[in-house]
Amino acid sequence: MNNTSKTNILVFSLSGFSATVNHRGILFFLTLLCYCLILVVNVSLILTIILDQNLHEPMYIFVCSLCINGLYGAAGFYPKFITDLLSDTHVISYTGCLLQVFVIYSNAKTDYSLLVLMAYDRYVAICRPLEYHSVMSVQRIAVLVSLAWLVPFCCEAIVIILTSMLKLCGSHIDKLYCENWSIVKLACGSTRANDIVGLIVICFYLGHFLVIACSYVWLVKSALKSKASRRKFIQTCVPHLLCLLNATTSLLFDVMYSRYGSASVPQNLRNFMAIQFLVSTPTLNPIIYGLILTKLRNRMLYLCMLAGQMFKLTFKI
Repeated sequence: MNNTSKTNILVFSLSGFSATVNHRGILFFLTLLCYCLILVVNVSLILTIILDQNLHEPMYIFVCSLCINGLYGAAGFYPKFITDLLSDTHVISYTGCLLQVFVIYSNAKTDYSLLVLMAYDRYVAICRPLEYHSVMSVQRIAVLVSLAWLVPFCCEAIVIILTSMLKLCGSHIDKLYCENWSIVKLACGSTRANDIVGLIVICFYLGHFLVIACSYVWLVKSALKSKASRRKFIQTCVPHLLCLLNATTSLLFDVMYSRYGSASVPQNLRNFMAIQFLVSTPTLNPIIYGLILTKLRNRMLYLCMLAGQMFKLTFKI
């Protein structure tokens, strides 16, 4: 790396941990418990969908992708965060910081892309039921899921490349983890390119939200026509709406605070606002779908009962 044109910062300090010093033990326990919960609920749903042929349908494939993405995002935050809670020094390397930004925010973008696919799937299923199997073919699902991962990864790669080209005049990040805007604010020179690309990315994902909103206008109109449509809407669209609300509010908190947050806000509140989407989304998404989707819930209950019986037999032997 040419230090005359790029940063010579080797490590960043994460000052958000200053508010956790007196509560490290309980925070470590709660964080470890939360991470274990994320692993258990997401892996359980993934295995249930993969192993049951009856669940190899578009809706469940999208749920499976959502759970895989939840594990991917959690891996970018929790191991480092848990380690830092037990450490007296809270630093992260320059490369590690950019990698963490990439993982966390490509995860958030992929989440939203998958929610768009799920809204489209529900639109076709309820508004165009006779065309469903031809529209949502295996080949089309494979392409859509691939794009739902590839496009966010490309967007975040562009953001990271632009950030890596900045020369930085500081190494102090006022958060519990690395976040792109916090790094950009440390730049010595102009950040116009970063600002423009950031605005384009935000507008692009606002477009995702508008697509979902339009699909739900048609879904509601269709659901009002018959009792069967209303039942299908409640069973399959309510969990999607809950996950969408969870993801949107959490990301809105993060984006708005990162750009416009005040330093006068207490550090504990800032920390809560910063990690909300990293805690709520990978935890609640699989729980919401696992509880509300009848077919998936029944299959998971059956597998849990089967595992319990096998455990009892093993214990007796």
